Amino acid sequence: MFGLGMWELIVILLIVVIIFGASRLPQIGEGLGKAIRGFKKSLKEPDAIDVTPKKDAPKKTGDDSSKT
Repeated sequence: MFGLGMWELIVILLIVVIIFGASRLPQIGEGLGKAIRGFKKSLKEPDAIDVTPKKDAPKKTGDDSSKT
């Protein structure tokens, strides 16, 4: 698991408990789980807005002086 042994994981867990406190660990885990689920969902779904240019769209010249 990423080259981490059992003692390294225990030390990391102790540091997290000291920093955040044991009562906040479920909230942190829930937030992390939601973030991972949202990331996986966004990878599977197509983009909501398609920004690719259409092939048949006419090109604009940018010279608007002929319209006046």
